[in-house]
Amino acid sequence: MRLVRKDLEKDNAGQVTLIPEEPEDMWHTYNLLQVGDSLRASTIRKVQTESATGSVGSNRVRTTLTLCVEAIDFDSQACQLRVKGTNIQENEYVKMGAYHTIELEPNRQFTLAKKQWDSVVLERIEQACDPAWSADVAAVVMQEGLAHVCLVTPSMTLTRAKVEVNIPRKRKGNCSQHDRALERFYEQVVQAIQRHINFDVVKCVLVASPGFVREQFCDYMFQQAVKTDNKLLLENRSKFLQVHSSSGHKYALKEALCDPTVTSRLSDTKAAGEVKALDDFYKMLQHEPDRAFYGLKHVEKANEAMAIDTLLISDELFRHQDVATRARYVKLVDSVRENMGTVRIFSSLHVSGEQLGQLTGVAAILRFPVAELSDQEDESSSEED
Repeated sequence: MRLVRKDLEKDNAGQVTLIPEEPEDMWHTYNLLQVGDSLRASTIRKVQTESATGSVGSNRVRTTLTLCVEAIDFDSQACQLRVKGTNIQENEYVKMGAYHTIELEPNRQFTLAKKQWDSVVLERIEQACDPAWSADVAAVVMQEGLAHVCLVTPSMTLTRAKVEVNIPRKRKGNCSQHDRALERFYEQVVQAIQRHINFDVVKCVLVASPGFVREQFCDYMFQQAVKTDNKLLLENRSKFLQVHSSSGHKYALKEALCDPTVTSRLSDTKAAGEVKALDDFYKMLQHEPDRAFYGLKHVEKANEAMAIDTLLISDELFRHQDVATRARYVKLVDSVRENMGTVRIFSSLHVSGEQLGQLTGVAAILRFPVAELSDQEDESSSEED
């Protein structure tokens, strides 16, 4: 998705102009659209014309319309999105208030205006427009004195940092200059990794080099992480995968990605993270039911006690027709994040999202048991009996 223009007021009213570039962007667009929004896009309209002789004919013309959205239809198989609504801006072919259906398609610009842009919708735009959010794989291609830190998206490889340090040759009886320069080089590469790799998204970091450079670098990085208690690197240690490459230049990344150990490691997708989170929830429900709750009321109560460690919520809930209900879900997400909890927004197109939908679409793993909630559950079940 490409962001062309964003005009938001202080009260978060305003409009955004976007160009969807991939089929997946149509799914993001479907999640951005809500009934009552204003959509401006190019469309084709059948227009009846009357000639001087009185004969009536019809032809199709391309025009730009602004609709007040009334119905949204998304075909997930074909990735087609149709938006029906009434015309709210003067147009030579379409009367004010007349109905029309716009079919949004890839590589065609549209402008979406809302009275209130909430945090979940803005976050979705940010993720859809930032290639880093679709980059499941990061790579560090290196040789002594040269390293490239890259992000690998489904469609391209982005170089986020290039580190070059002059490494003096080893001299007989004096290696200190060489070792100091090498350490400085490794330190700069570690800083580039921390600055440019989003470990919430990236599931694998390839470290590729000729010779033993990758082993020496990884040893240095994790020794320093232990010394400085760098939790980010230590918690994500299992994501680092060492592979051979012929050099530290960017083109050598292709060799690393073709390595059979890498291809098997990358066979899972982003959805694997959602599957694991749901699996953790079910395990918690089985072994420590006091720390696993689902249903909006119970989850909100747990949030009031600042007990939520991970919130699992379906993106379907943010498409709710009732504005107040939708705002309630957005408020819950914002509040959990403020309380330093993790929020996982599940795609209702994935199997895990469908399973979560069967559990009301909202669930939470708690940091600690909340006894009052368990008591409420017991009381409600005894009342039902």
